[in-house]
Amino acid sequence: MCGLLGLLTTGADAAARTAPVAAALRCARHRGPDESDTWHDSDLVLGFNRLSIVDLEHSHQPLQYGNGRYTIVFNGEIYNYVELRAELAQQHGATFATQGDTEAIVAAYHQWGPAAVGRLRGMFAFLIWDAQERVLFGARDPFGIKPLFLATGPAGIGFASEKKCLLEIAPTLGLGDLGADLDPVALQHYMLLQYVPEPATLHRSIRRIESGTHITVRPSGEIDQERYFTPVLHAGAGGGPAVHRRIADVLRDSVAKHMRADVTVGAFLSGGIDSTAIAALAKEHNPDLITFTTGFEREGYSEVDVAAESAAAIGVRHVVRTVTAEEMMAALPSIVWYLDDPVADPALVPLWFIAREARRHVKVVLSGEGADELFGGYTIYREPLSLAPFERVPGTLRRLLGRVSTRLPDGLRGKDLLRRGALPLEQRYYGNARIFRDDQMAGVLRRYDPRRSHTDITAAHYAASAGWDPVARMQHVDLFTWLRGDILVKADKMTMANSLELRVPFLDPEVFAVAAGLPLSQKLADGTTKYALRRALDGIVPPHVLNRRKLGFPVPIRHWLRAEMYEWASEIVRDSQADHLVDLVAVQRLLDAHREGPIDHSRRVWTLLVFLLWHGVFVEQRIRPEIAEPAYPVVP
Repeated sequence: MCGLLGLLTTGADAAARTAPVAAALRCARHRGPDESDTWHDSDLVLGFNRLSIVDLEHSHQPLQYGNGRYTIVFNGEIYNYVELRAELAQQHGATFATQGDTEAIVAAYHQWGPAAVGRLRGMFAFLIWDAQERVLFGARDPFGIKPLFLATGPAGIGFASEKKCLLEIAPTLGLGDLGADLDPVALQHYMLLQYVPEPATLHRSIRRIESGTHITVRPSGEIDQERYFTPVLHAGAGGGPAVHRRIADVLRDSVAKHMRADVTVGAFLSGGIDSTAIAALAKEHNPDLITFTTGFEREGYSEVDVAAESAAAIGVRHVVRTVTAEEMMAALPSIVWYLDDPVADPALVPLWFIAREARRHVKVVLSGEGADELFGGYTIYREPLSLAPFERVPGTLRRLLGRVSTRLPDGLRGKDLLRRGALPLEQRYYGNARIFRDDQMAGVLRRYDPRRSHTDITAAHYAASAGWDPVARMQHVDLFTWLRGDILVKADKMTMANSLELRVPFLDPEVFAVAAGLPLSQKLADGTTKYALRRALDGIVPPHVLNRRKLGFPVPIRHWLRAEMYEWASEIVRDSQADHLVDLVAVQRLLDAHREGPIDHSRRVWTLLVFLLWHGVFVEQRIRPEIAEPAYPVVP
């Protein structure tokens, strides 16, 4: 797990641009505090910060292969690298100078070209320079676990694991200062979703290489992108014990491969089935496994007790970190800096704290991200069942019901059900986070564009899933939006902020291949979600967790914004210089309305506060978080 930075020049003057790249690498020092280096030829500069996990004494990057023909920088882990190396050596005569996974990628590319990406089982973002063909090849993993940003200017093309690195080298690319060059459409989508959906960022000139995509770039500036992986959820032949055994077997195999490391591996543990399953299976490979959880000293906002019970049942050492409102307020500016773009999911804050705690003990953790998207775990996936009666209502009457719902007061029980029941799936569902409605956004955003909506983001995904059952279509949308825009961003950014590698065994191609064939009856049954996964894990996870609803890391911002955090939030609004983008008077009014109640506006307020902090850090540069040099104990 590391941080990469690359600059492909258009003027064959890469040597003169090495110093700016080396300087910009400091922005991503947290991603790889163990070593840092650069390499260049006439067209390309590559920089790398390494967090040493596999083959600690070797596999230094940028790494060369094929007598100097290829140079690679790689962020991530390839879990089937042992098998890949054996195949390449035995069947194709490949030779290796290291024992790591980085060399396996470049050897696979030499043998199979771009098709090599489909052979990789892991999380990755990498760049390979072919000095003979003068071609730069890059790729990002199928689900978007690892980030890869892109900026194109008249003097070259930049790639990076951290957007802030590209902001640093923007003048070197001939782009000037990008600080205030914001994308109003991306901001509107952020207000809708609480994150900026791919491929956009809040900076107009910086974009992301999408998940499941590889690119080929030449010094002339030509960029060819190709999607090599599209998730297809095709209902199979049903369920039963055989399917449940297959799920357990493939998950056990995935965890076994995710445990490959030359450093200590731990696991995050909440009170839910996903992380408990991962920890239980990891314990089979590491009897001394350490698990980590976080919570708050407020009833109903902590899974500490359940997680501790699970840890005891599994038989692992357990570490707990309790977070206070004061700690959250103090840490949030730094957290926003690490994020690159605003993500207003409050759960990322306790994740940052537990990652800090975990890094004192281990260098790698496993976690349960992705299980809900693959196996049908979100409660919202049950909505098509509850709204089924509306499907039998004539279209004219459904539209009338929708108009009636708009006249009902906010907070009235049944208002949202009536509104959503009047809409077809493509209009009502755009992911787990739905923050501002159009009418609410118009009262806050200065440059609100009524022509923009969630369909800008979801229409293509609904078109690709036409004919599937409604739950599979919702999962498909979430794989391209919520998972890679929120869940995986916060997982990557908050752990890497603390130089901690996070691995997600559910998001494995082999696990996906099994989950993709499950019919609806194996997702939602017996009044629960993730039915097949729960049956598969019977006997693996403790009984008290098996049918428990997932909470994750709940955060009490609803209460804190009415009390401990109110003055802090008001100060953020008062000091902000973003009034040309957001109506600050309206923001304060919304905060006051939340404090007075009874309507809960906390998620909307939090979304606005995170953006105002982000603007203060990256645009105004008025807020300067304290970012210390990584300094961690040596973990064996």
